[in-house]
Amino acid sequence: MHLNAGLVDEFSIALSPVLFGAGTRLFDGVDASRVALEPVRSEPSSRVTHLTYAVHPR
Repeated sequence: MHLNAGLVDEFSIALSPVLFGAGTRLFDGVDASRVALEPVRSEPSSRVTHLTYAVHPR
C-alpha cells in the first residue's frame, strides 16, 4: 500500500452517508505502527463531508 511506503503526503475523502450494504475497507492493510494520520481539515455540508488528512511516518 502507498501509505505504508511513504509515497503519500496528504489525502482527501468525500464522505457521503449512503448505505449500500457492503464496501471496501478504506484503510485495510495500512500499518498503524509505521503511519500516523493528522486531521487537517473537515468541511461538512448537507450531503457530503470533505475530510483532509496529512500522512506522517511514525
